[in-house]
Amino acid sequence: MANSPSGDSVTDRLLRVLETFTPTRTAQTAAEIGRRAGLPPSSAHRIVSELVAAGLLERDDDRRIRIGMRLWELATRSSHALRMRQAAMPAMERVQSRIREHTQLAILEQDEALFLERLSGPGAGSNVTRVAGRLPLHASSSGLVLLAYGPPDLQNRILSGPLPAFTRETITDPSALRRKLAEVRLIGHAVARGSIELVSTGVAVPVRDETGRVVAALSVVLPREAAVEAALIELHAGKRDIEQSLGYRG
Repeated sequence: MANSPSGDSVTDRLLRVLETFTPTRTAQTAAEIGRRAGLPPSSAHRIVSELVAAGLLERDDDRRIRIGMRLWELATRSSHALRMRQAAMPAMERVQSRIREHTQLAILEQDEALFLERLSGPGAGSNVTRVAGRLPLHASSSGLVLLAYGPPDLQNRILSGPLPAFTRETITDPSALRRKLAEVRLIGHAVARGSIELVSTGVAVPVRDETGRVVAALSVVLPREAAVEAALIELHAGKRDIEQSLGYRG
């Protein structure tokens, strides 16, 4: 139902308000929210006030707006992502304790890799990944795994571009990406050196659910020139434990 002169629906405007929050932008004024959501000031203040009243947003002591606990509560009820994270946590903790580098779990969401969890130690190297953050499928090791085992229509969309470069090592040529995806399926893991950050190497393996479908990628982020063999041993052991928790018996 359209309720604005521009034809925007109520749902569309609510979604745009919520999408102004990011992992690095956790508190905003109502005016900032309105500007980023492309809403008139009066509409922004009304929507924000209604969301605050419902508990989906909340005001802090400085009158800035934050995501409310009620939204978190609703989002985690019967959540597929929560089930996946709970199944993966024991294995992720073991991998992180042995490799002592960033250990991550990602799923496919709207043609991107969405990270459900990241465990890091004090000595771990550089990593741009954040919990609830996203990375492109063509440029991250987790994304390459999810893309390689994804459906043909997903692969066709990504391969049709654009394939933006994040570093000089990012795969931006569709033919090269197609070859990389075939390699991932052949060897059962992805290694992406310097693809997101030149100083880092991502290593990821697929995780299957009870149907045998790849539903997640388990990964570590290593220093650029680090050997990957030890990490792969731990990742494969971890993914088997996660798959067992999910009911996969392959």
